[in-house]
Amino acid sequence: MRTTLLNLLEFLFALTVLAGVALVYVPAALILGGLAGVVAVERALSHPPPASRKEARS
Repeated sequence: MRTTLLNLLEFLFALTVLAGVALVYVPAALILGGLAGVVAVERALSHPPPASRKEARS
């Protein structure tokens, strides 16, 4: 729950920054948005996959 809220806040802050930059210079906002997207994908891929639970053998 907490990480979901933090991810949502991070997304909203990034969107606000991009909107502010777009008000001044649209190509710069597109470049920053692309860079932010690459960083987000790399960050998501850096987390290890969840470990599978082994079934107990009886």
